[in-house]
Amino acid sequence: MPQLFSFDIVSQVNLQEVDNAINQALKELQTRFDFKGSKSSIEFLKTDKKILVIADDELKLKNLEDILKGRMASRKVPLKALQFGTPEKAFEGTLRQEIDLVQGIPQEKAKDLVKQIKQTALKVQAAIQGDQVRVSSKSKDELQAVMAYFQAHPFEIPLQFTNYR
Repeated sequence: MPQLFSFDIVSQVNLQEVDNAINQALKELQTRFDFKGSKSSIEFLKTDKKILVIADDELKLKNLEDILKGRMASRKVPLKALQFGTPEKAFEGTLRQEIDLVQGIPQEKAKDLVKQIKQTALKVQAAIQGDQVRVSSKSKDELQAVMAYFQAHPFEIPLQFTNYR
């Protein structure tokens, strides 16, 4: 029986880098002149894997998002992993916005991923395993072609390739 090679497609975010990016954004928030005396804040809810942003008005909320995106990009956290919720009114006239961190591949996205792999007409098998997709083949070249395909055609969520055997 010929040897079968495989790798996993996952969507993960390094939570320590997210925490570092938020701490950097908070430091910038404290030094910026346009946020002096403001109630604006950024909070990382590690257990829920969410970021809570509170701002005085829509302009400050937009500026906070820009600061956060810049810090995330500099820490190499994919911005596709951030799902921005709709801003809602909070206490004392402030705005609150929740930002979810995408961890794992949701079932419907995994099905889309498998469908795209089948459309490439490569001799590989793709199987959904929980919140990841395992791709296997007899040829390493076929597996590398699948990786190259997803690097050339970006997906809606950030993808990483792990567990290459």
